[in-house]
Amino acid sequence: MPKKGGRQAEMGKEMQVQCKRAKVEAACSLAVMSFESPDSLFGSLISPIKPEVFFREYWEQKPLLVQRNDPLLAAYYQSLFQLPDLKELCSQGLYYGRDINICRCVNGKKKVLNKEGKVNYMQLKKDFDQKKATIQFHQPQRFKEELWKIQEKLECYFGSLVGSNVYITPQGSQGLPPHYDDVEVFILQLEGEKHWRLYKPTVHLAREYNVESEDRIGKPTHEFVLKPGDLLYFPRGTIHQADTPPGISYSTHVTISTYQNNSWGDFLLDAIPGLVFDTAKEDVALRTSIPRQLLMQVDIADSTKKLSSILRMLADRLENTRELRSSDMKKDFIMNRLPPYLGCDSDPLTPGGKLPKLDSQIRLQFRDHAIITVEPDQENSDEVRREMVYVYHSLKNRRETHMMGTEDDDATTEEGMSQQTHGLRFPLSYFDALKQIWSGSTVYVKELNLTSDAEKENLALSLWTECLIEVF
Repeated sequence: MPKKGGRQAEMGKEMQVQCKRAKVEAACSLAVMSFESPDSLFGSLISPIKPEVFFREYWEQKPLLVQRNDPLLAAYYQSLFQLPDLKELCSQGLYYGRDINICRCVNGKKKVLNKEGKVNYMQLKKDFDQKKATIQFHQPQRFKEELWKIQEKLECYFGSLVGSNVYITPQGSQGLPPHYDDVEVFILQLEGEKHWRLYKPTVHLAREYNVESEDRIGKPTHEFVLKPGDLLYFPRGTIHQADTPPGISYSTHVTISTYQNNSWGDFLLDAIPGLVFDTAKEDVALRTSIPRQLLMQVDIADSTKKLSSILRMLADRLENTRELRSSDMKKDFIMNRLPPYLGCDSDPLTPGGKLPKLDSQIRLQFRDHAIITVEPDQENSDEVRREMVYVYHSLKNRRETHMMGTEDDDATTEEGMSQQTHGLRFPLSYFDALKQIWSGSTVYVKELNLTSDAEKENLALSLWTECLIEVF
């Protein structure tokens, strides 16, 4: 990152001249990445477009192309990943399939050229040079500090998992056929140039990946070439294909993606069961038996009327409540997201400073990395389980396993790919005190909303042990 001062101001003026090529109608500003906060990071990522304009006019609606012609940003992008990085990473032990895919688009179809087992760099380079194969590197944030730094901030910003893939394609070649994805996509061009064609979606905001044939997609709605420092965004469902033009030795870009299975439909599937469970405890209508032999009937028109009235009642209840459970989506996000980026030389998080006492002031830290949920007691196997408050966090997650799933095959067992949930469990009576702390303001331990001083100190000590609070 450049130091502030006269030189940066001079470069800012130069940037204002060079920014004439930007395919956006916005004021041009010095486009360097800002890591002060999740908001500033996203703002700098899409600069000079303002976030409010982006979400009003582009998000889930149409592509955004930002061509910056900014040497400073182009140099920064190249630090994220380059072709020479593969040589060092291969020496650390990469596997085909898990870490690397080798592929080429032949006659509109994806041809996978993977070998077995560990990746040999010389063989990889041979396939790249001689077979014109694209190298697809999965989840490079596991190895590259700057991508960890970016994606961790973006996960805070979106409240959703953020993955990435690097694509390195030799000249005159294409790695993938026309297809669409089930994620929101941000393309950062790192090296060389890439020729892109985008097409009208056949499935708006698609929920799955799909290959489309050339004769089905029609003519491109957008066609352009990305150069280092350029950014492209397009919504899920956007059909696209890209190739490295002849005369360009190779192209490297990183695809940063988010919002997979993060729709209102997904949220309802997660939240409605809890709403029904809570309502059934209070409203006898939900405890009334369904009609005899309903499960055996083909025509259930009469029963659907009753079900519709129950759903309307649930909707009315939802409007009058401030609590809505979403435990599974919350836990999946927290369990699988990146840990906080604390710097490449930082030690693992451990409790530090003074112990919290009754007269201590405390304040929540790593707010974006911790959640509160109310769930049935997971440690009590009785038929009727009481509800407990759970605090889950991602402070101890492993970057090496981010977005890698839980497959238990030969290539992954040595890395221990599965994540575990980290957190704390409290009686339901602690809920209001936890909400006090989660408000973000500084609070005295003695003022926590609990009955006894022992409970107040116990809560503070538990959170301190997990590095979730600062003590003053």
